[in-house]
Amino acid sequence: MPETYDCMNCPGYCCSYPIIVLTKRDVIRLAKFKGLSFEDAEHRYTRPDHGYKRIIRRVDDEHFGRICGFFDLEKRRCTIYKARPAICRSFPGTNNCGYYDFLQFERKGQEDDEYVSTTWHFED
Repeated sequence: MPETYDCMNCPGYCCSYPIIVLTKRDVIRLAKFKGLSFEDAEHRYTRPDHGYKRIIRRVDDEHFGRICGFFDLEKRRCTIYKARPAICRSFPGTNNCGYYDFLQFERKGQEDDEYVSTTWHFED
């Protein structure tokens, strides 16, 4: 069986995707979790963009630029995990994700099994 990555050890790579689509059912689940009406939850936590009726509102993040508004920036964890959208529940759909593949590549290159890059350095 291929090795898989524990999402609880991730700094929130997939949460930084620019489009996290919410279905009506996702908003219903979120509203119930937050103790809000559907309309209030939809208004507070989603916005239309990129041709979708509802995507999650995002906030600034020092590591990825922008990230899901439900992401705890200090603990690097989802604050609505039990009520997370269907797309988050099914991610990545395989045994590992792109961040895991990148992390394995970096750890091999650094010859350090614990290496995690938390800052990005770009040179011209």
